[in-house]
Amino acid sequence: MGISYSTAKWMAPTSFLIDFAAQQYGMLSKPNMKDIHDRNLSFFSPQPFFIAGFFFPQQLFQLAWLYRLYKLDPKKPGERGELDQMVDFVPYYSVGNLCIATWMVFWNSERLDISNIFVIINSVSQLYYVVAKLPAMNTNSTSSILTNIVSKTFAGIGVLDLLHNGSVAFAKDQPATTMVKALTGVGFGLASAASDWIFGGCLVYDLVALAVGQSALDSGWSKTLGAYAVGSAAIVAAKNLARPPYNGPNSGYTKTATDDVQDRV
Repeated sequence: MGISYSTAKWMAPTSFLIDFAAQQYGMLSKPNMKDIHDRNLSFFSPQPFFIAGFFFPQQLFQLAWLYRLYKLDPKKPGERGELDQMVDFVPYYSVGNLCIATWMVFWNSERLDISNIFVIINSVSQLYYVVAKLPAMNTNSTSSILTNIVSKTFAGIGVLDLLHNGSVAFAKDQPATTMVKALTGVGFGLASAASDWIFGGCLVYDLVALAVGQSALDSGWSKTLGAYAVGSAAIVAAKNLARPPYNGPNSGYTKTATDDVQDRV
């Protein structure tokens, strides 16, 4: 999905603005996104204010990332390597923003089956990038730090979106079955064991949002989710304290090369 530097510098902010406009529509329209949420509940319905509480700081990191994407100059050898990693993420970032914006239209129209298609595209795209494409964070590189934060928080909240929208689209007003409870515990446990602090923290946040959201619907399931959150946090902490994930010999971060960039500017 390689693109030119010049394309990346307009594509990313444009997709951000489209998503931001869609979010305003979702909050200000009648019914708004929370009204739809309250009318469509299931065993993976989170506390909705946790989602708002997540996206506000996450958008600040996006703005910092976009500013750096615009500011870095590929003609400067010292900046090209950092910019390459950011540009590599731009197609996934843009697809994510456009999917979220489109999701909002169908969510507010209460076409949850169609909105679920865009949730799947977004979540799978972000998870694929984080798992298969993203180099490990280099804490000496601001661009690497920001790219890791933005991509992993997109993927992390994407997990919650996937569970939430799928459950209300196809299992509205249904309780969690024994199989759902078991698979949730196993899935989050395995994902936590493979996660760094950022993505692992998002998984814990997802579980807390679900536990609080389910407290008024199914207290037993809510307590189970809370226990999963504690367990997930313990796994993430143990794994990352035992083997720090950043700046190691396998970090995947390489310094810049000074080759011709004119064809990509």
